Amino acid sequence: MSTPKSETIEKLSHEENEYPPPKIVAENALLKDAKAEYERWRKNPDAFWAAEAEKFVWLKKWDKVSSFNGVNHEWFIGGKTNITLNMLDRHAASDKKDKTAFIWLGENGEERKISYRELLKLVCRFANGLKSLNVTKDDRVVIYMPLTIEGVVAMLACARIGAIHSVVYAGLGQAALRDRITDVSAKILIAGDVGFRRGKTVDLKSIVNEAVKDLSSVEKIVIFRRSSDSSAVVDGSDREINFNDLLNFPDECETEEMDSEDVLFILYTSGTTGKPKGVVHVHGGYMVGTTYHLKNFFDVGDADIFWCMSDIGWIVGHSYIVYAPLCAGATTVFREGAIDFPHQGIAWEIVEKYKVTKMFTAPTAIRFFMRFGAELPAKYDLTSLRVIACAGEPLNPEAWRWAQTHLCGDGKHGYIVDNWWQTELGAPTIATPVTMPMRMGKAGILLAGVEADVVDADGKVCPPNVGGRFILRRPFPSMMRSVWNDAPRYERMWKQIEGAYVSGDVASKDADGYFQFLGRADDVLNVAGHRIGTADVESALVSHDSVAEAAVIGIPDEVKGEAIVAFVQLRNGYLESDELLNTLSAHVRKELGPIATPSKIKFMKALPKTRSGKIMRRYLKALETGADVGDISTLEE
Repeated sequence: MSTPKSETIEKLSHEENEYPPPKIVAENALLKDAKAEYERWRKNPDAFWAAEAEKFVWLKKWDKVSSFNGVNHEWFIGGKTNITLNMLDRHAASDKKDKTAFIWLGENGEERKISYRELLKLVCRFANGLKSLNVTKDDRVVIYMPLTIEGVVAMLACARIGAIHSVVYAGLGQAALRDRITDVSAKILIAGDVGFRRGKTVDLKSIVNEAVKDLSSVEKIVIFRRSSDSSAVVDGSDREINFNDLLNFPDECETEEMDSEDVLFILYTSGTTGKPKGVVHVHGGYMVGTTYHLKNFFDVGDADIFWCMSDIGWIVGHSYIVYAPLCAGATTVFREGAIDFPHQGIAWEIVEKYKVTKMFTAPTAIRFFMRFGAELPAKYDLTSLRVIACAGEPLNPEAWRWAQTHLCGDGKHGYIVDNWWQTELGAPTIATPVTMPMRMGKAGILLAGVEADVVDADGKVCPPNVGGRFILRRPFPSMMRSVWNDAPRYERMWKQIEGAYVSGDVASKDADGYFQFLGRADDVLNVAGHRIGTADVESALVSHDSVAEAAVIGIPDEVKGEAIVAFVQLRNGYLESDELLNTLSAHVRKELGPIATPSKIKFMKALPKTRSGKIMRRYLKALETGADVGDISTLEE
């Protein structure tokens, strides 16, 4: 990974607009004072996390709260539990037993609601089905399922019997699926035969057929059938089993007693910057950390309807569709399909119908909605919405303003807040709590449990508003434990700067502790000796009325070292023209100065993105320079 050199990274955007938290949101927040909460953690970190862990069911209490040797860390050492006890059993035995756990929606208007008691029984039946296939503790099970209740059931059934699941986003190609099956030495593959998107049937079975061809390690392939036109049996053997057949088992299944540090799942990163890695998360710490932030950052309580617009194939879906909401006893909405199908207002129709109160989405989705204009959300009653949290890419000021104005009634009923984290971290790390002001273009402050800095290449702390590498000084419970089959890769994350986790992102911090993320270290541009973050230039472009989304890369230049090339997608109603190119160039010059003005701007119908919604700048750079595009298995078609 390339990293910033000793020169600091220039922060060119100086917009310091601050928006206070709406009164209706702040007064009703579950956590009233985030700064006091941070101080409570800082004074005694182990006591803080022990108090949070006490809120869960443990089969045996831990002997020691934490251990950290500069690389490896453990939490709730000696403690025994199983995350599904805390997600299902304790609620099914309480007055929440008939509470709706999930509201699942299909593109065609189909709706399914399932209570905690019903979900527990379904998970137990499938867990017993897996046991009938001789799946035992520590066996790896790859899950290649569309965004369905059955996909979640497969995950939880694995967790219940101590098997390790590795979910692969349904739609990744056969090579990516095969690589992941091979890397984890999967004993079982659970897959859907089809998915549904934009009114079309997406064939998954043929991808499965190719992926498992000649893979003898896979003993059984469990197929969730929704189409009568599925491909033939994988290889003519008896390896293939119908998903529903594994539901024909008793609806009681004792949980496997798991050590706090036993592996819960392996999840491969989306690979925007190179070879994907299998991130390892565990039962105890992940449970405690993700649930803490659901309540104290996302502000999700018992009465909320929470909609996480992600997929179980990504960390956001793992943490905030599945694990934390069920641990908290919440009601969660999730939906298979595209967010603008069957019509452009479907997202807001859902908010209105189900009275969604808290939402988790991505800036790329906000920018996508902006293309359709403010008239669209105005047709729906969105007054139930209190909080919309965004993560995945920097939330540029223009997108924030649009969403705050048109989705949250300009603060009359709701609040848009930013947060930053990674697959490796499991839960929000930097964020703007709902009781604090939002600063334009900035993700927020340190959340409880997090000690972080912005440093130069020598590990020295950068002055305020100067960009550098974003590092974590200590681990926290929801953080990854290792990279599957590649411990040295994990160790390198802690060894580039001794005793610190190097995130790979570039950021700056202002005098009040608000962090702004400027892009990946790989994306930092060096233009005539000036080091510039891609996010600054992209935000300047998106601030123009004509631009829906923008991506910026650097290409080699004999004079400047690197030249800036920008790719823009226009909003509806704007036409590509040379005049508009000149206007955009002048706009960036006015906003950021001559040094940040792109040498070239190109129009695109759509920007290349990973299937989790992140712009794949590496792909754009390869196309522009003629270089090898590398691993693009997660590129959205």
